[in-house]
Amino acid sequence: MLSRVLSGFIALTLALAAPVAAAEIKLAPRAVVELFTSEGCSSCQKANALLATLADRADIVALAWHVDYWDYLGWPDSFGRPENTARQRAYATSWGSSRLFTPQMIVNGATAFVGGQAESAETALQAANLPVAVLLVAEDGRLDIDIPPASATSATIWLVSFIDRVDAAMPRGQNPDQTLTYAQIVTGQQLLGMWQPEAGARLSLPLDEVLDGRSNGVAILVQADRNGLPGPILGAATFTR
Repeated sequence: MLSRVLSGFIALTLALAAPVAAAEIKLAPRAVVELFTSEGCSSCQKANALLATLADRADIVALAWHVDYWDYLGWPDSFGRPENTARQRAYATSWGSSRLFTPQMIVNGATAFVGGQAESAETALQAANLPVAVLLVAEDGRLDIDIPPASATSATIWLVSFIDRVDAAMPRGQNPDQTLTYAQIVTGQQLLGMWQPEAGARLSLPLDEVLDGRSNGVAILVQADRNGLPGPILGAATFTR
């Protein structure tokens, strides 16, 4: 995928994809809830269930980042990715910490707590706000993205692909003989470019390029950058096919 900045806008030129089927677009959320989780974590079930509930809300973008650092126990997470662990580690580094744990929830890239704590999640969500609008239109096999100018700091634009629901059987490990339901499982992430608040950004992406064989949804995140580390999330939207 090639990108170039032209007159303050970002344009991506790729081949046309097939027409879009029935889909859901989620705009103007108040919060992005990220869950760092693992199939090898027995205490993550409650957090996974809470994230699934939050994902059903129109005002929340939910993302489950399955990490890989529990794989050494002999039960590799089928959705675990080192890039997901790297994202969690980058958050910790930006906060001056070296501690990684599951389950961990982070709201808008700024408020962190032990995943599964519904009261902590609700408290964080009540105070949550995303000041930057992210507009999506799915048409003719393309996903058009418009991030208008706003009063905010410069930020990076991320595309995060995900699977919205999976039922996974656990034959062994810490959750043996159970079928677990996972929501919003992250399958990939890509940096699309920079968002300059005085200019805004426009992008056009062919859906068959961003929805691979595993994923059926994408989230667009506008996130402040702290010298290469993730800062607060300023805006978000999702498309699910």
